[in-house]
Amino acid sequence: MRLSPASIRANPPTTSDEDAHFHAQTDEFFKWFIGFPGTTFSDSLNIVDLRSRNAGRGIMATQDVPADTVLFTIPRSMILNPDTFALREPQGKILRAFKDEHGGPEGQPSPWPLMIMILMSEFFQDQRSRFLPYIEVLPGAFETPMFWTEEELAQLQASPTRSKIGKDAAEHMFREKIVPFIRKHEHGFEGSERWSDEELVSLAHRMGSTLMSYAFDFDRDAEPERDEDEEWEEDAEHEAQSTMGMVPMADILNADAEFNAHVVHEPDCLTVTSVRTIKAGEEVLNYYGPHPNSELLRRYGYVTPKHSRYDVVELPWSTIEAAVSTVLSLSPEQTSKAHEYMASKFEDEGAELEDVFVLERQYDDPNPDGTFPGPACFTGAPEELDEQLKMFLKAVRKTDASPAPEKRKREHVQAAVMLRALEDTEAAYATSAMEDEQLLLAGGRDLPARLGMAVAVRLGEKELIREAREYYYAAVDGDGDVDMDGDEGNHKRARRG
Repeated sequence: MRLSPASIRANPPTTSDEDAHFHAQTDEFFKWFIGFPGTTFSDSLNIVDLRSRNAGRGIMATQDVPADTVLFTIPRSMILNPDTFALREPQGKILRAFKDEHGGPEGQPSPWPLMIMILMSEFFQDQRSRFLPYIEVLPGAFETPMFWTEEELAQLQASPTRSKIGKDAAEHMFREKIVPFIRKHEHGFEGSERWSDEELVSLAHRMGSTLMSYAFDFDRDAEPERDEDEEWEEDAEHEAQSTMGMVPMADILNADAEFNAHVVHEPDCLTVTSVRTIKAGEEVLNYYGPHPNSELLRRYGYVTPKHSRYDVVELPWSTIEAAVSTVLSLSPEQTSKAHEYMASKFEDEGAELEDVFVLERQYDDPNPDGTFPGPACFTGAPEELDEQLKMFLKAVRKTDASPAPEKRKREHVQAAVMLRALEDTEAAYATSAMEDEQLLLAGGRDLPARLGMAVAVRLGEKELIREAREYYYAAVDGDGDVDMDGDEGNHKRARRG
């Protein structure tokens, strides 16, 4: 994928007054951080202004840093979570009231509304908040699709990203839980009485996006991870075992698919440690996981060239069935009969048809030093898709044998079906990959940031479609050794979208 050398992020112009305020907030935050008991921060590092590179704040090495060096330490008492929030009053009383009013079966509310309430309370505490210097360096605006206009969202074209934003569900939760709770307990949100309901909803959006971008989930795994919720909706099974928290300084780090530092979870603190030598002048980069650019945009509001290796394409089963109908010249009645036959077989076995399959490249995890071990390549569809397609073709033969003569090789039929499905998927985009590449190259740094990110997402999906089409072209033409019986053993399992 051809992107600009830097990650594509929004970078509005600034004035000298804004610059002075930006640097003053950075200084206050750093003083607050190093003054907190138990923190450490390496003398080889500095917090820098990276807005010229469209990256906000970041941490840069001022001299060479060897591998396995502790870069900074955050004591658990510094993490903003329900436990540290409840240490003061009236916050403790507010927390107990929220649990009483919105607790689940075990008395624990969902982490999402709970942490949004906590961040809003700290916001209204203003100068009385002990987290004020931290709150003030958190973004006041976000570039995630949650905040895009309809015209901007339309630039994503056929990308499934649009269906995963979750704005309506988020606003429903804000209006049902957050706003009424604040109105009922205004003593814990001093000044909120001057805010309209719509203004509180907007603030809740800001805090929800802050959590989406920066919050760590501490209980699900041995090490803390960025929260993985698909939307700001409640998941009873997940929330019973997770605790979210905001980790000062860790979220100053920017991140990429290749990285040079990671967060280590220890009983009393979190430490950020270098995984390889960081040269003077290099940025310290964290790792958020193998996210496609579509997910990076949805969650964090930016895209990077290195994350394009993780891009995915979603194929609805309805598209596959339509492709079978076209390849085998089935009538709508024949297709419907085959679908009903296969669905009944699945039901008899206590299984369900998959609605969506995810195509992705085969890749290995990053090396211990944060670098890529090798290229990422498309090596076929998920095993589940192959198996379901085989079953559907069998269902076609069971219900009407004429469309599928025995002399036709099954693997060629399947490859032809996949080719047609990929062509139909690509046709749903309004522009071609070549047009997107030309738009990125011609626009350069002057291209509006949101447009650039939308183009990068849709282009990444089209490039994976192209790779997959080349793979199946080889199978149809007999030029490639493609085992459509699922014996390759290196197909990754499908992830539900």
